[in-house]
Amino acid sequence: MPWQHKIPYLIGQPVGVSFTNGQGTSRVLCGVSGGKLLVLEYLYQSQFALKQYDLHMIHDVNGFPPCHTQQPLY
Repeated sequence: MPWQHKIPYLIGQPVGVSFTNGQGTSRVLCGVSGGKLLVLEYLYQSQFALKQYDLHMIHDVNGFPPCHTQQPLY
């Protein structure tokens, strides 16, 4: 499925974004607007930044898989 079709299902979710230059990042997907992919990045403490990436820079967008753990969470 082309990444553009995944966007409506992934809004508000943590995603991995791969770029056409071979790099990648993980962020929370906020949506698409004005030809840009909008993602929320954690900076530090309680600060976040909305980042915008031109759609032509995006190779793929994938949601995070669920965590499967049988051990207690700390």
